[in-house]
Amino acid sequence: MRVLVSGATGIVGRFVVEHLLAQGHEVVAGVRDVTTALPFSQPVETTLLSLDPTAPLPAFDGCDAFVHAAFQHVPGRYRGGEGDDPDGFRRANVGGSLRLFEAAKQADARRCVFLSSRAVYGRQPAGVLLSEDMEPAPESLYGIVKWDAEQALAALHSDNFVTAILRSTGVYGLLPGLPHKWEMLARDYIAGRPMEDRVGTEVHGDDLAAAVLLLLTADAALVGNRAFNASDLLTSHHDVLSELQQATACIHPLPEPLNKSLFSRMDTARLRSLGWHPGRNARFRADIAALAERLMSDR
Repeated sequence: MRVLVSGATGIVGRFVVEHLLAQGHEVVAGVRDVTTALPFSQPVETTLLSLDPTAPLPAFDGCDAFVHAAFQHVPGRYRGGEGDDPDGFRRANVGGSLRLFEAAKQADARRCVFLSSRAVYGRQPAGVLLSEDMEPAPESLYGIVKWDAEQALAALHSDNFVTAILRSTGVYGLLPGLPHKWEMLARDYIAGRPMEDRVGTEVHGDDLAAAVLLLLTADAALVGNRAFNASDLLTSHHDVLSELQQATACIHPLPEPLNKSLFSRMDTARLRSLGWHPGRNARFRADIAALAERLMSDR
């Protein structure tokens, strides 16, 4: 299968590209600059891709599928990623995305997967399980543009252009040349700075990429025009640092743990019914151990 991946050099995009390559698929990396060295383990074809609605369209020719992982935002921020330009943020991430969806369909791509977010659910009562059957109620502009883009893609679904939405939670995992999601947290802890707990749902990038491939290859009747939650663990800074403490023998105190029962988990039964099996605690522990090794080697 030949797959065009937008945002290919971003965190999620890199996990998706590497997973597709490892499974023997051909990748076209949608990038903003074709002169920049690519960070992938194997050579890939590139095509210029921008969310600017006036930019030239990428080369979808010969692609069987499109994975849309690109997102225009202020560096390091998703919620609040509009900065001081909410109109441009919406124009790029809704209008620009719709333009790419339409181009993929026009080029006879057979599948399209859009990387959305749990932010489309907005604020729900404490501890409620987030299900794909819930009516989205985003309150942040980030969640609103993701929901708008979801609806734009759904309107293009057909027997010949099978669309699917992947609503991801936070993504963690080591990538060469990029800081880990919890790297600054870990460095601050090792340095003895005061810590406060924070709870959230997380999924490893490799598991998210495996979910993308499932939606590209599963029976169209099971995935077409449907949304799928992608989440693995309900974890916290306390949990991360507890693992780090064991890996580094650091003696600094851990933050006081928060009550996790007040945070909403995501129901992933729909994705698991397709055969998705995330790495759970074993992958989490291995990842923090690898982060600890990186930090110790830098000292």
